[in-house]
Amino acid sequence: MKYVPDPHRIEVISDDVVRMMKSKTPAEKIALVGTANRTGRLLMAAGIRILHPDWTEEQVQQEIILRMNHPS
Repeated sequence: MKYVPDPHRIEVISDDVVRMMKSKTPAEKIALVGTANRTGRLLMAAGIRILHPDWTEEQVQQEIILRMNHPS
């Protein structure tokens, strides 16, 4: 079943997260984005490898690029 976002649902950030993010410098915020990106790519690669155990590392990386640029 394909996930379809509900345009009426609004995710609310907790006050603790807001305070934490406000306390970060711009450089720290950029570092957090980079860490989240790396973590997401690692998780995506693991999922792809489970679905396609016969794929080479190059094929896995190409699929990650495809998914990051053209999410379904």
